[in-house]
Amino acid sequence: MSGSGWFDRPEALRRLGDDPFDVLVVGGGVTGAGVALDAASRGLRTALIERDDFASGTSSKSSKLAHGGLRYLQQGELRLVYQALHERQRLLHNAPHLVKILPFLLPVFSGKGGVIPKKVSRALGVSMWMYDLSGGARIGKIHERLSPAEALAHMPTLPAEKLASSYLYYDATVDDARLTLTLARTAAIDHGAVAVNGAALVSLDKDADGRIQGAVVRADGQDIAVRCQAVVNAAGVWSDEVRRLDEGADPDSIRPAKGIHITVPWSKVRNDVAAVVPVPRDKRAVFVVPWGELTYVGTTDTDYDGPLDDPPVTREDVDYLLSAIAFTGVTDRDVVGAWAGLRPLVKSASSGRTADLSRRHRVTPSPSGVTTITGGKLTTYREMAADTIDAVVDQLGDRVSGVGRRSRTRALRLRGADGYEAVRHLGDPVAEHLANRFGGEARTVLAMAEANPELRRPLVPGLPYIRAEAVYAVRHEMARSVDDVLTRRTRSRLLARDASAAAATEVADLIAPLLGISAEKAAAQAADYRHSVELERTTAQLPEIPFDPTAHAALGTYG
Repeated sequence: MSGSGWFDRPEALRRLGDDPFDVLVVGGGVTGAGVALDAASRGLRTALIERDDFASGTSSKSSKLAHGGLRYLQQGELRLVYQALHERQRLLHNAPHLVKILPFLLPVFSGKGGVIPKKVSRALGVSMWMYDLSGGARIGKIHERLSPAEALAHMPTLPAEKLASSYLYYDATVDDARLTLTLARTAAIDHGAVAVNGAALVSLDKDADGRIQGAVVRADGQDIAVRCQAVVNAAGVWSDEVRRLDEGADPDSIRPAKGIHITVPWSKVRNDVAAVVPVPRDKRAVFVVPWGELTYVGTTDTDYDGPLDDPPVTREDVDYLLSAIAFTGVTDRDVVGAWAGLRPLVKSASSGRTADLSRRHRVTPSPSGVTTITGGKLTTYREMAADTIDAVVDQLGDRVSGVGRRSRTRALRLRGADGYEAVRHLGDPVAEHLANRFGGEARTVLAMAEANPELRRPLVPGLPYIRAEAVYAVRHEMARSVDDVLTRRTRSRLLARDASAAAATEVADLIAPLLGISAEKAAAQAADYRHSVELERTTAQLPEIPFDPTAHAALGTYG
């Protein structure tokens, strides 16, 4: 895939101040990155800014699934499920290196305590057929009915004495942070957009008629005047802050819902497929998803009214998830990682559980030219982006010419899609690991490791990431810190919290020369990372767990 632009931060900052833009996208999560790609691929002059790091909010803290949402079907959200399954199919085509088919086991329990008791399993079977007909069959797989023995073969730790005939259906898994980053890089490199992290919106500039004509963005302590004709507010749970700059008052339109996940050793759960497990004494279920030599469990769905930055994982959250998998014998001493994210749900007139709020999205244009996109699901980001840019193009009207009136992203392959299969089949386990993260672009990472064998060493002992990935993250993916590398460019923090903290100094020393920072600043970055990990662990009241590299495979199917 030939590129027409750059993914380089200094160059992006220069262009942000020098070039005129049709649209400025605020928010570098999956929705904002998807909006930037949709806009740029239509021919709109596009800039994307992110206050912190790409995917640093909700978009790196999801359940990492591209799915229709079986429970939405049971809630009567047929259109949402149909749309999501359509988008899942497009993701499998457009980003095969990042999105993988994953079987899901739906165990049915006899007796009390099951979300799906045996007496309603027949109705569940009907739902399964509806799920297949809504889009599941497009992947060439339909659901199956499993005997208790067959279900136990997939997850031997299930309570055998309660297990009835169960179901196996198919969805997909995706590394949310890498998908977001890949969208931003595709928009910039292949379609000429400007994309930059560490750049916050400060104010909006309007003409005499109250229309957007620019914005002020702050990056590295400097204010940059950006010329633009429209703004897209894709700031997620922070979107009301952007609307306040436009409207002069807080619209109070977002109801954040917190969802947390925990990571535990796979050997404790032994699931070769994902599972949907009921939570005792609740009306919900949680996902139990294999991730290399680990398994993650989640999610919760609770109202949240605390600070929007870095929502905490509490002991209550952890205990809730541990109760769901109590039959495995997993305890808090097995929790090697945890993360919390906030869903930007649109407030409804009625009160009730956040779990019951619709996941549909809403596009809200303002008279000034600020278009806000809220709600939705990671799986439907592309459709959300298309609807948003449709609204922007309608508002801009004759002020833009030569622009596609319809979205061009339905079959637009993301960077790394081309060449993915060739790298994956090189016969080298390191190459296969890199292919599933970078696709065809893995060849660049492999070349780094071949030129300097030191870069082939593990980045964090016990995890599959190699040091070359950190170098690539700084040179080609706009990573600016130890946290960027360990939390989002790799998922080390989610997979091995304490081991990643122990590796922070070595990672800082590796990337400091590439970032052009002093040894003192590198040491401060490592210290900040360790402090953040320690706060995360102690807030959840979890014991420190030294990660044993010998207990885990050197390589696995990690994101």
